[in-house]
Order: sequence, then C-alpha cells, then structure tokens
Amino acid sequence: MEAQAQGLLETEPLQGRDGDAVGSADFSSMLSEEEKEELKAELIQLEDEITTLRQVLSAKERHLVEIKQKLGMNLMNELKQNFSRSWHDMQTTTAYKKTHETLSHAGQKATAAFNNVGTAISKKFGDMRRK
Repeated sequence: MEAQAQGLLETEPLQGRDGDAVGSADFSSMLSEEEKEELKAELIQLEDEITTLRQVLSAKERHLVEIKQKLGMNLMNELKQNFSRSWHDMQTTTAYKKTHETLSHAGQKATAAFNNVGTAISKKFGDMRRK
C-alpha cells in the first residue's frame, strides 16, 4: 500500500519544475552573500517542510485505508455505491423519464402489433386448414 500511496505523492522538487517560471534571469548577481545564505537556508527549510508534509500525508493515507478496511469499505463497495448513486441520479433526470415513457409506449405498440400479426397468421392457417 505504501508504494501505492507514494505514487500519489510528487517526488520532484519544486525548484526542478518551477525553474522555468523564473526564466533565465540571474538574480544572484543582485544579491549580497548574506542574502544568498539566507535564501539557501530558507530553501533548505522549505524542502524539509515539504518532505515532512509528504510523510504526514502518506501516514494519513495509510490510516484512511486502515479505517476503510475496518469498516468493510473497499474499492469494489465504493464502485458499487458510486454506480448505484449515478444510476439513481440518471433515472431521475427528465430526459431519462421522457425516453423511458417513449420506449415503454413504443414497446406496448409493438407488442400489440405482433399480437395482431400473430392473430392474423393463426386465422389464416385456420382458414387454410378448413379448405
């Protein structure tokens, strides 16, 4: 499960992705050595905080899975519930109701037509037997 939870977390450092947002501007020449050191320390602290938050999130996700298992909730049950809820929601839409009525009416008409055809064929066979 931990591998699955780790898959949800991003492992790429922010500086790797967001470096393009700053562009190729070189701000380091505008900073004093003291400011550079402060920024490096802040960067290290932020990276540590991000790592800690990832670990906390991972632990919470594991705890969530444990609780769901204790409650008997699993992926299949959740999918069934979602499907049932979606099916119910769809059945209550106006479009579904109109389509259902139309198809039901068409089915009744088709049944009546087949009964009439069946009756006519039976009558025809009966007439042919009598001749």
